Amino acid sequence: MALMQKLAAEFLGTGALLATVVGSGIMGVAMSGGNDGIALLANAAATAAILYVLIAVLGPVSGAHFNPAVSLAMRVRGELDTRETVAYIAVQLAAAVGGVLLAHAMFGQPLLQPGTHVRTGAAQWLSEGVATAGLLLTILLGLRARPGAVPALVASYIFAAYWFTASTSFANPAVTVARALTRSFAGIRPGDVPGFVLAQLAGTAAALLVARMLDGHAADAGERSPRAD
Repeated sequence: MALMQKLAAEFLGTGALLATVVGSGIMGVAMSGGNDGIALLANAAATAAILYVLIAVLGPVSGAHFNPAVSLAMRVRGELDTRETVAYIAVQLAAAVGGVLLAHAMFGQPLLQPGTHVRTGAAQWLSEGVATAGLLLTILLGLRARPGAVPALVASYIFAAYWFTASTSFANPAVTVARALTRSFAGIRPGDVPGFVLAQLAGTAAALLVARMLDGHAADAGERSPRAD
């Protein structure tokens, strides 16, 4: 697959993901009369649903990363080269911002709205580290064990992580940067972005270590298994 085709898929998928995250947040608040629980449920359900669709449709083209943390993990594992990784991340960041602007335009809101939602502190950072590590492990282990199930696995994980993490599971540096441009339910203060991104990178590193350990155990188990021939 040509690099330009892969980048087009990453742009389309990341933009659609952010338009869904922000748009469903705006719609959820409007339809729930300001009930945060209902708005979060709508936001989580819409995000999980679009992830399933995007990964199933665009995965064969680009791998459906839509996330710099995933692209960095694939670089570490040798599945992308440095040039591809830089290009993926640049496109993901640009598309994420574009997706937020699209959501604002669809709801007739000002295009640029620096976020005001406070998301900082140790609990939030720990949540982002856990959320990102879990997402990466879902992808890495899913690709090894059940590659055809990865769209459903990722969608299910993100839906759950919206609820079991205090941060509502951004788990994506591009998503985090872009959500600093909205004052909607999905937003984050620009000043809180660095802490989230550092926690996400730490979660990525932890997931890579755990996946390597589990890969080694799987290989050892395979060597110990009796031969069928």
